This record gives sequence, structure tokens and C-alpha cells, in this order.
Amino acid sequence: MIKKMIFTTLVALGFSAVAMSQARVGIKGGWNLSNITISNTGETKDSRSLSGFNIGAIADLPLVPRILSFQPGVFYTTKGTKLETGDRNSTTNPYAKYTLNPSYIEIPLNFVAKLPLSEQASLFAGVGPYFAFGVAGKQKYETVLAGVTTTTSSSIKWDDDTPFNNDPNTAYNKLRRFDWGGNVQVGAEISNFLIAAQYGIGFNKIYSGQENSSDEKSKNRVFSVSVGYLFGGRK
Repeated sequence: MIKKMIFTTLVALGFSAVAMSQARVGIKGGWNLSNITISNTGETKDSRSLSGFNIGAIADLPLVPRILSFQPGVFYTTKGTKLETGDRNSTTNPYAKYTLNPSYIEIPLNFVAKLPLSEQASLFAGVGPYFAFGVAGKQKYETVLAGVTTTTSSSIKWDDDTPFNNDPNTAYNKLRRFDWGGNVQVGAEISNFLIAAQYGIGFNKIYSGQENSSDEKSKNRVFSVSVGYLFGGRK
């Protein structure tokens, strides 16, 4: 019995050593199409989608070489939405546009299953949680009245919301600093290059202040397409 336990432990340590020897780090970035839900069922409107970007670093830590990896990362990513009403060319229906564009430092923790196609290529699919902290952003207002365009902007105000703070200094004119949710992704790895499509689903409402049924609906949604490069060769 003891011999079997020792043998099993040595095998597990051997697999761990092989996996860690294949660990790689890399860079990744791309385009975001973000939105904010308008209902408690998670619905959004395409007309409110906002273009942005993401850029950051990832690690690929094999759990089962070439089959299953753990991929943590840290990214600077933009989110938000826009709202447009009226007609720019109308004198009776004034145009107005409001843009909310928060930026976050986001930490995804994805588990990625891979399907090898050859020695240098594989398809993959992944899922995992993310945790994000608001760091910057603007809210902008644009109006067109009688051919005159007026634009104003201000920095987003954040509360002190974190999982460790019981007094977050909330207010209705602020956004929650802490966001969390889940990611699903699919993509391909060719040699050391990555290309991926991902959808991020926020579980935390973004607006600060007291929680109630009227503002629980406002949560982040982000579709992204990105490319990346992992340093280090396959072993």
C-alpha cells in the first residue's frame, strides 16, 4: 500500500514537473464591443454597443500538456455603453448622445481545453471567472440643436467598493469600482500565436448606491476578439 502511494505521488510530481517546464507567458490584445444590460434578464440593445480595446499579459500553465491549461492574466480593458436619441439633421427632433466609457484592470482566471491538430496547431475553448477594478474612464454628452454642437465630458466617479471594504462611500452618481463575472472563449493556437473570441458576462451591477429592483439590471457585457503571442517553445 505504501509503495503504491509513493509510486502515485512520484507520478503526480513527475506530471507536475513536466507541466511546469512547459509554462509560457505572453502578451495579448484586441478589440472590445461592450454594452450594459437594460433588463434583469440580461438583455442588451445592439444600438448601444461601444467599441474599445483590451491589452495585457497572460500565462499558459499546462495541467495536462497540450490538453488542459490554466491561463491567468492581467489586462487593461475598456467597457461601457452609449445612448443616442434624435436626429443630427433635424430641427424639430434635437440630437443627443451619452457615452459611458469606464476602464478596468481585469484579472481573468481561465481554464482552457485544447484539441491538438498537429505538433504546432490546436483549437481551444475556455471558461473561468474574472475580477476587475475600475481605474479610469469618461462620461461624455453631445447635443446638436439648430445646427450647433455642444460637447461636455467628465471623469467617472468611483466608489470605494471592494470585497474587503464595508464602507464603500456609495452614491448614485458613482460607479462601483469592483466588478466580477465570467468569461467563455474559443480560439486557435498556431505555433506560439493565439487568436481568440471571448464573451465576458458581468455578475455585479455597475452603478453605486442602494441596491433595488430598478438598478440591478445594469451589468457589463463585453465581446472581444484578440490576438496574442506566447514566449517559449513547445516541449
